[in-house]
Amino acid sequence: MSDSSSSRRRFLQQTAALGLLYGSRHSFAQMHDMHQMSPAQKPIPDAPGKNVPMLHVLQLTPFVDALPVPETMGVAHPGKLRITMREVHAKVHRDVPPTRMWSYGPTPLAPIIEARSGHPLEIEWVNNLPTTHFLPIDHSLHGCGHDIPDVRTTTHVHGARVPSKADGYPTDWFVPGKSRTCVYPLQQDAATLWYHDHAMGLNRLNTYAGLFGMFLVRDKVEDSLHLPSGKYEIPLILYDRDFTTDGQLFYATSGDPEHPWIPEFTADGILINGKIRPYLEVEPRLYRFRILNSANSRFFGLALDNHQPLIQIGSDQGLLPAPVEQKFFALAPAERADVLIDFSKSAGKTLHLRTGALDILQFRVAAQTASASPSISFPRTLRTIERTPESSAVTTRTITLNEHQDRLQNPMVMLINNKHWHEPTTEFPKLNTTEIWELVNQTEDTHPMHIHLVRFQILDRRTFDTFEYMSTKKMRFIAPAQPPAPNELGWKDTIQCPAGTVTRVIIRFEGYTGKYLYHCHILEHESNDMMRPFEVIA
Repeated sequence: MSDSSSSRRRFLQQTAALGLLYGSRHSFAQMHDMHQMSPAQKPIPDAPGKNVPMLHVLQLTPFVDALPVPETMGVAHPGKLRITMREVHAKVHRDVPPTRMWSYGPTPLAPIIEARSGHPLEIEWVNNLPTTHFLPIDHSLHGCGHDIPDVRTTTHVHGARVPSKADGYPTDWFVPGKSRTCVYPLQQDAATLWYHDHAMGLNRLNTYAGLFGMFLVRDKVEDSLHLPSGKYEIPLILYDRDFTTDGQLFYATSGDPEHPWIPEFTADGILINGKIRPYLEVEPRLYRFRILNSANSRFFGLALDNHQPLIQIGSDQGLLPAPVEQKFFALAPAERADVLIDFSKSAGKTLHLRTGALDILQFRVAAQTASASPSISFPRTLRTIERTPESSAVTTRTITLNEHQDRLQNPMVMLINNKHWHEPTTEFPKLNTTEIWELVNQTEDTHPMHIHLVRFQILDRRTFDTFEYMSTKKMRFIAPAQPPAPNELGWKDTIQCPAGTVTRVIIRFEGYTGKYLYHCHILEHESNDMMRPFEVIA
């Protein structure tokens, strides 16, 4: 692997100086040190080649806006919904002018789609967006040529087991004034899914503009656990944004007008449910939080400032076998965590959810509960999850994660198996068979890899000598294999693949034949060109 380009180095230097981020190249220790700087000490990065007055988000007064909660669109059976994408203007903070953004609804918070397992749902996705994009398109990226409309979209329900035609394939985009109807069979367990744009080459910009929302699937197993519900079950959608002084979204570029793509994007403004560092009034009882990382590149390291454990009961594809108490956990882009927090011992107090050393959400705990004897207990077993035996796999595939200099077109290109998206498909798993995929990360980044259609289990991670592997293609491990962490023992659809590590997952390809894809969910990586197709065959 060659050294990073000057634009990449400049970008990383800027984000490192800025702090507030756990990017894929930054340790939590580094992030913690950067958080100790006062807002006045933290420089705002300039847009390369531009003189853009930037909003110093860290100097805004925190915890002045109440946490908004998205509208829930409950679905009858049989279910039909019509969801319209549009441009909206809304305030992200009390002291910031309204911001232009895109949404799947009339407010910045897209509606939560709530459906039942086994009850098919039909959704018409309507594109009512403007015909001109307000963020910087890189027309040199694959699928982003000048001959293609600048505004186009396709919606992917992340984590849904669906036929290929309803998966939001990147080339199945449609333009303003058009719509696409998709049917979701929902033959899957209860889980915290989400939906977002997946248009070829534009996903990073369309998502940054605001095209994402949460999608909850419920079932009888979840019902039987009597977990906190109603106003005691709250979605937390986490992401980061930069703003100009007039409150508008700012997305940095490389400074090269022909190739404005940047390798990663992290910002100093942390938003939850559309507000910068909001507050939430809670009762001294047990709450359930559905947490989604919808950021382009940022990893969140979550903890409570009073060191109270967070009780994780679910991950990407639903409930864990048993609750896992942990004082800290990392959430990569596209990952979800289903978490319980017990406020019963904090009556009348204030505590904070933080990432690193930055408090991002304030909990204002009431002196007493609204009911006489609220439940503060939770079940000790959640869902039976049988581990998939390695012996059931019919094949093992080696998938390399690569990073290269590309001086002719782009400052850096990310690849899978050293192949671009448009090259011929090389993975053809057979329907109803099981495979092991070895994700061999030769880069310096942690890549959150997402595989469409399927759910999978993590087998293990093992570090290896990257220099020897790239030089001789011989695998030499330098440490014992590490089993998945307790909060990774459920079903996953997005997996953190650390640098210099082989991450093994075992997958059963169930559901449907057809074309699908797998990719890094750092959206800047995905767009150039860390995304590959696969096809499930009969």
